[in-house]
Amino acid sequence: MKYVLIGAGPAGVRAAETLRQQDPTGEITLVSGEPGEPYARMAIPYILNGDIQESGAHQRKTAGHFDELRVKYLNNKALQVHAGPDGGTVDLDDGTVLDYDRLLVATGSSPSLPPLPGTDLPGVVTCWTLDDARTIAAKLAPGTRVTIIGAGFVAGVCMKSFLQRGVDLTVIAGRAGQILRTMMTPTGSAMIQRWLESKGVNVITKGKTERIEPGPKLVMDNQTIESDLIILATGVKPNVSFLEGTGANIDQGIVVDEYMQTSVPHIYAAGDVAQGRDFSTGGWVVHALQPTSTEHGRVAAMNMAGRKLPYRGSLSMNVLDTAGLISHTFGIWQGVEGGEMVETVDEERNLYTRLCFSDDRMIGAITIGKPNHVGAIRGLIQTRRKLGEWKDKLSKNPSLVMEAFVALGH
Repeated sequence: MKYVLIGAGPAGVRAAETLRQQDPTGEITLVSGEPGEPYARMAIPYILNGDIQESGAHQRKTAGHFDELRVKYLNNKALQVHAGPDGGTVDLDDGTVLDYDRLLVATGSSPSLPPLPGTDLPGVVTCWTLDDARTIAAKLAPGTRVTIIGAGFVAGVCMKSFLQRGVDLTVIAGRAGQILRTMMTPTGSAMIQRWLESKGVNVITKGKTERIEPGPKLVMDNQTIESDLIILATGVKPNVSFLEGTGANIDQGIVVDEYMQTSVPHIYAAGDVAQGRDFSTGGWVVHALQPTSTEHGRVAAMNMAGRKLPYRGSLSMNVLDTAGLISHTFGIWQGVEGGEMVETVDEERNLYTRLCFSDDRMIGAITIGKPNHVGAIRGLIQTRRKLGEWKDKLSKNPSLVMEAFVALGH
């Protein structure tokens, strides 16, 4: 059996290891679109602030790891996938053609650039790859003027590193007028914004971004911002262009079934590029989370090897350290129609808790501040435990989640 895995992020690496466990004699090829060893993208902020060297971002620290597994590791980009009834081929950028019986697409996503003139100017970069990290780190110094366009998760994870390097930081929230809009309520966003401003961050929530000029200089309809470095953090898009013509169903990502198989026989998908099952809703969504990617890769590999293992779904979850203020979101934190919700806010201590219920179960939550009891909150959501009398107690006092967790026998 010939297996080809495109993408060497957490999903691809875990899939390669699982395939070797399940199929000792199969031919496994792992293709990375970037140079060097497979690395964890979430380690980039720690490279930026100098906490780790690039080698510290490697997913596997043992030299010769893939050689020992008899996995062929290639640093090439996939240009085109060809699919047939029993397998197919993959064209690589160096002219190599790989045959496969089973193919895994684990290519993740790439930055989606804003529709602005000037995004290709010197001093304008994304913060997504190791190469990006090298470019950014070379310019970071006390007083460096850094402007981030976009105020979502990618921007959030980088802010702490920039502040630790002493930069003069400006964040543009864009038309939404709210930072972290896709993972936080307005109440929570406002708290995090005040925290950032207390750290000296200039958060701009009004005005339209019009263009970038040489300098680089960000021109808005209400002001102009001089910068030494402009970072584009306005979202991502799945890397799927090489699947054109295969018949693979593409929506928010590559649509897969419960066995991580695409609409094309013998082609599977995993990680940020896959639209997999959501634990909370049963629907199909893209969860750009490293634990989800790793589990996707394991389950996909089991099925590629013929083990027929369904994926039960991943819990939507974000953990964010915004310049030292920790926030968590779990499940359906927006709540559902007909459901109930309770919030507690302590502005002075930067504490915020939101619990969402449907019938007799907790379905979602947000916490900001001291990360106490987040394991209990996650446990109550993931087990779908009936709360009984504890629902009323938690509605009156959300701080009792650990007591509820213990009392309900977890």
